[in-house]
Amino acid sequence: MHVPGPENRLPGLFTREHRFELPLDYSQPEGRKISVFGREIVAAGRENDKLPWMIYFQGGPGFAGNRPYSKGGWMGKAFERHRIFMLDQRGTGLSTPVSKQTLARFKTAEEQAEWLTHFRADNIVRDSEAIRKILAGPEEKWSALGQSYGGFCIMTYLSLAPAGLKECLIFGGVPSMTRHVDDVYRATHRFCEDKTKAYYDRYPQDVEHVAKIVDMVRSSPVKLPSGEILSVRRLQIVGMELGFTRGPEVLHYLFEQAIVEGANGPELSYSFLRSMENILSFGSNPIFTILHELIYTQGFSSRWSAERMRKEYPQYDDLSRRPFLFCGEMIGPWMLEEFDQLKPLKAAAEILAAKEDWPALYDTAQLAKNTVPTVCAVYHDDMFVNREFSLETVKATANMRAWVTNEYEHCGISTSGDRGWGTLWNMLRGES
Repeated sequence: MHVPGPENRLPGLFTREHRFELPLDYSQPEGRKISVFGREIVAAGRENDKLPWMIYFQGGPGFAGNRPYSKGGWMGKAFERHRIFMLDQRGTGLSTPVSKQTLARFKTAEEQAEWLTHFRADNIVRDSEAIRKILAGPEEKWSALGQSYGGFCIMTYLSLAPAGLKECLIFGGVPSMTRHVDDVYRATHRFCEDKTKAYYDRYPQDVEHVAKIVDMVRSSPVKLPSGEILSVRRLQIVGMELGFTRGPEVLHYLFEQAIVEGANGPELSYSFLRSMENILSFGSNPIFTILHELIYTQGFSSRWSAERMRKEYPQYDDLSRRPFLFCGEMIGPWMLEEFDQLKPLKAAAEILAAKEDWPALYDTAQLAKNTVPTVCAVYHDDMFVNREFSLETVKATANMRAWVTNEYEHCGISTSGDRGWGTLWNMLRGES
């Protein structure tokens, strides 16, 4: 069922909301249903033009599609040629959400876990195909654009339903099709150490300053404004910011205002603690934690891979070490013990981490004979998506070309301006 929603006009943009009732499990099409939301976005004045559709897959997993504010950035270029469908992937945004509140309706952790098995890329692709047939028409292909995890979804799309795709553009999101999840996190730990070193090279004064903050967190419990405890592990994972262009500055400016002189001597400032809480908002998007490692599992379990691989890098747990090491996208079971919104989901997460019979997300035989023109930006220093693994996939996928650059970090789609979009578009058209 398709229900068109309100239409709105923003400066330079026209938007229309769409809601679709779709199967939770496509092997049981008449069974349980979920709502999937998307927003149609087109340049103002062109809402009635016959423009080709382009679906956008957001990064994540577990984050809603971008909300439009103005006709700028990559969207401004895309609107010159396309009608954008901004998808809220199942479980996110205005689609049937996954949260502590919505999962509370299930009586057992087993029921929660079973529900969550249906929220990976394969079903996001099945949703997209169902929507394409409704919006564009069964015979009309659409283009696909993906950022980060959105690129993972596109590679699954090319594997499962390539007939629905006209062309694909991927920014910083080409996954390995065959490597074990342990390979991913082993490499990520190594890269995070390099990113930490680069941060301190830029701000050497932060070595001792951060060490003081770590000592304060270790010496006595520090409460965040929410009442949760700021642990050293929480402090460590703000290193995720180092994977973005402004990451070193975000951390430096965060830490420079961390310590104030209180009634009983130095203490961590409220503004610092509030900022920490805003950066570490895992409770708002539980899919990011619970299903994160499972975007890599095909026929095997994750068993909390990042936590297991951490043991190969004891320097991360050496709190007397100088400089203090930051982590990146390393999800662990400890998060489901420290974040209040995640605590009720710990048992379900443990079930999913042990699950071994995950279906394949990629069809290597299909991709080896791919006919859909596909281009991608591979960032040489990407902390989140390993360059080496991405290029293995590019090499194994027919009709796929890569632009490899060290000019941008993982957020290159937004920081490269017209250049990123223009480079991939010209590659797609054979102009570069």
